[in-house]
Amino acid sequence: MEAVIISVFILGYLAITLEHSLKIDKLIPALVMMAISWALISFGIDNFDTWFDSGKHALLSNFEAFGHAEKMHIVEETLLHHLGKTAEILVFLIGAMTIVEIIAYFNGFSTIKNFIQTKKKSKLLWIFAILAFILSAIIDNLTATIVLISLLQKIIHNRKMRLWFAGLIVIAANAGGAFSPIGDVTTTMLWIANKVTTGHLFGYLLLPSLVCMIIPIFIASKLSVFKGIIELDTSTPEPAGRFSGTMLYLGLAAIIFVPIFKMVTHLPPYVGMMLSLGVVAIFAEIYSSSKFSLKDLDKQNAEGQIHYSPVHLGLSKIELPSILFFLGILMAVAALESLGVLFGFAEWLKVSTPALGTEVSSTGISDLVVLLFGVGSAVIDNVPLVAASLGMFSEPMDHQLWHFIAYSAGTGGSMLIIGSAAGVVAMGMEKINFFWYLKKISWLALVGFLAGAVTFLFTRTLF
Repeated sequence: MEAVIISVFILGYLAITLEHSLKIDKLIPALVMMAISWALISFGIDNFDTWFDSGKHALLSNFEAFGHAEKMHIVEETLLHHLGKTAEILVFLIGAMTIVEIIAYFNGFSTIKNFIQTKKKSKLLWIFAILAFILSAIIDNLTATIVLISLLQKIIHNRKMRLWFAGLIVIAANAGGAFSPIGDVTTTMLWIANKVTTGHLFGYLLLPSLVCMIIPIFIASKLSVFKGIIELDTSTPEPAGRFSGTMLYLGLAAIIFVPIFKMVTHLPPYVGMMLSLGVVAIFAEIYSSSKFSLKDLDKQNAEGQIHYSPVHLGLSKIELPSILFFLGILMAVAALESLGVLFGFAEWLKVSTPALGTEVSSTGISDLVVLLFGVGSAVIDNVPLVAASLGMFSEPMDHQLWHFIAYSAGTGGSMLIIGSAAGVVAMGMEKINFFWYLKKISWLALVGFLAGAVTFLFTRTLF
């Protein structure tokens, strides 16, 4: 039965990886393989001799001797445990997405355009790269990419030039998201799972992430394509709303507040995110002419226009397919973890993977394993990779392994356009060809990834 469940996972994984070829949204195979995996576990529970206790992070002793009713009770408890952990991530993401949409409702991101005054290509590249790096650490790399490419489309008419900018924005955004607990879904997963803390994450990964961003941008700025000046769109700028700047800074401050709230209260991050969302929503309702009302949502005003509450509109625009995908993939990985498959795979990796000679920890895990995680994240989604690592390794909080995984999974996806959420959204917004990115941008991302990894291997000895 284990072989069947693993086969279901592999087939689902392939469908997720090939979503563009199959023209099927990745949430569908994720949800299907999650449901089928747990159904197969339920049907074959009496045939399993091992069960992984996620709470103690060890195999449950004498599981084969348990009766059917007792085994099913353990399955239900395990399912509820993993659903709770997954829900923490999903509620957190829903809160963050809603805050970003509220900022967008007030046209808050338009204020960023005022900072861009230069026509020099290389200088403009550095401005966008730095903005991507900083914004992705605050509002996540996916949203930062959407915001900045939207700005690109408003100020640069030449599409071929925009492709270069968009590709390098992806690298910078993924690098910026790696060192922040709220900058990337994978980093958020590690943070919520109590594998990393905010302070140590910054300490270990800020410099490697900077190197990962700076090296590719520096090399690209010396290429002929970024020589000279560029014709910017000088048309009348879209007028910023009265509260655009206020809501931008309030929203960003609210998101930044979440790690502080966790450190002070020791409560899960989603609690702080809900508080931040509530505060932002209060000001949004005050500043908006339309008030929050469910019953009046579909009613038209006297002029025939429908007025939505900014909070309601924000909730309606969040990426629910992404939320459902995370639910499916995380619960599917949890099924493999519960059977002890990931635990066994981790033990095999420790024994079979050769060491690079750079290892300083006593865990016996080769640095090559983590580097392969980074390379793998460029081919397949980094969310299940990190989810699998949570089930594979039992190292304590703030162990160097978790920080290296956060870096590799977060930045490795830049090596292919399909390797990260930021890359996929850039691909969609600018219709970036897979092979164009592979030829023009991938080598820059690889250089940055390796440079950042070397920096991490060096700096980790300092902590």
